[in-house]
Amino acid sequence: MSAVELITEKVKHLPEDKLGEVLDFIEFLVFRQRRPERLRSLAGLWQGFEVSEEDIAQARREMWGTFPREDI
Repeated sequence: MSAVELITEKVKHLPEDKLGEVLDFIEFLVFRQRRPERLRSLAGLWQGFEVSEEDIAQARREMWGTFPREDI
């Protein structure tokens, strides 16, 4: 008996609520089998931009300015 036939027979005896888990696992295996996409290099991403310490400090103040703080 082939692996596909054996799997099919086993799946036939599973309760309905477990079939979703089997499908999720099969989809995971198919996803993992795909070739990974080539990652692009980020070298030179900021080329031509000047970011100063003050720019970074200001961005931090803007991001964290409205963050709720607990009084300690």
